[in-house]
Amino acid sequence: MKTKANTPKGMRDFSPFVMFRRNYIFSVLKATFEKYSFSPIETPAMENLETLTGKYGDEGDRLIFKVLNSGDYLSKIYYSEETTSQSLTKKISNKALRYDLTVPLARYIVENRNDITFPFKRYQMQNVWRADRPQKGRYREFFQCDADVIGTDSLLSEIELVQLYDEVFSDLQIPNITIYINNRKILSGMVELMNSTNLFGDIVIALDKIDKIGIEKVKEEMFIKGVSKDSLLILDKFLSVNNMSDLKELLNNSEIGKKGVEELDFVSSNIEKLGLKTSQLKFDIKLARGIDYYTGCILEVKQDDVKIGSIGGGGRYDDLTSMFGLKDVSGTGISFGIDRIYIVMKELGLFPKGIDTNTKVLIANFGKEEEIYCLNILKELRDSGISSELYPDSSKMKKQMNYADKKGVEFVIMIGENELKSGKISVKQMSTGNQKETTVSEFIREIT
Repeated sequence: MKTKANTPKGMRDFSPFVMFRRNYIFSVLKATFEKYSFSPIETPAMENLETLTGKYGDEGDRLIFKVLNSGDYLSKIYYSEETTSQSLTKKISNKALRYDLTVPLARYIVENRNDITFPFKRYQMQNVWRADRPQKGRYREFFQCDADVIGTDSLLSEIELVQLYDEVFSDLQIPNITIYINNRKILSGMVELMNSTNLFGDIVIALDKIDKIGIEKVKEEMFIKGVSKDSLLILDKFLSVNNMSDLKELLNNSEIGKKGVEELDFVSSNIEKLGLKTSQLKFDIKLARGIDYYTGCILEVKQDDVKIGSIGGGGRYDDLTSMFGLKDVSGTGISFGIDRIYIVMKELGLFPKGIDTNTKVLIANFGKEEEIYCLNILKELRDSGISSELYPDSSKMKKQMNYADKKGVEFVIMIGENELKSGKISVKQMSTGNQKETTVSEFIREIT
């Protein structure tokens, strides 16, 4: 019985065309992370189910991919009228696929705390899985790329992560990058002055929708939740702020608000002094992403030409490891949206030319005697660091040249009967069609 060849919903194959480009992005990220002294870690694809559950809320828990226990996992199950899918899950599954990189990081730090040097600067680039409903831009398996500084509450970490964002996007030559910044304490101070502290969650969730539905719809939503008209007038003042002195004045009567402004001013003023290569740092009172866990600085990165949403984000969190019993471990982290960065670079035509080429030299195959002779030349080329290959059979020359053309090969070496006698090689440069006779050593000197 034949099996239909297709991928599970929400999963993807990546062709060589895509992987050359993704690997280019990864190489830039890896080089920049390590330039900034971040160290790589990896965590298992599977975690204990109890490690993941209860960390993402009810909705997140439903999206965790559970892994069935090995063996006859149903043999010890007792069914009754009280049996539910939730109670059954606990008995037939005790492992799950990694949902994100943050909870495994917290588990890793607690488990290895005696071997870690703090502050711990880590980067991690791995796949995660979510049992979500597949749709455009949303997958069940996707790649996350994070960088975190764990074990310090110094605001120098925020400055460094802003610089890291700027350097990565500069090296990728992505123009018109805006890094938006806010602070949880500023939002808390604003809500305090609106006399709506009990509605903090409702206010910031609504605030985050302004760019999508507009300010009037957001105000309507807040009013329905219980925010007074006088409080909405205070909100208007914050929305019109365009400089630090005005923000300081507005929050002068809120201690937590003043602390937020102090932190924001420290990061922003030092970034201004140091300068960014190509990005722009901009305060945005509407920025309220990750408000359930960010406790200080909040960051979000957007590219102004491609309407795709954020391509990065992060912030300060004060108690990452408390979920595993280790208190008072503060940290700051950022993530890069690899899929969206890829789309931006593709739409703007930013990938380097020749990125698909991984064979610089192809040796044409003229027959059994010639191919054995060519094996030594192939080894000599590779020993010189030149990516090269020998065509595997003596097909018609048109087919071999067509292969070289499709792969973007720069040079084709041809060794036939005459070349075997002379000890020289014929080399064709594919871009120009020019062909000449030379020696292997001379050819290697010319192209290295």
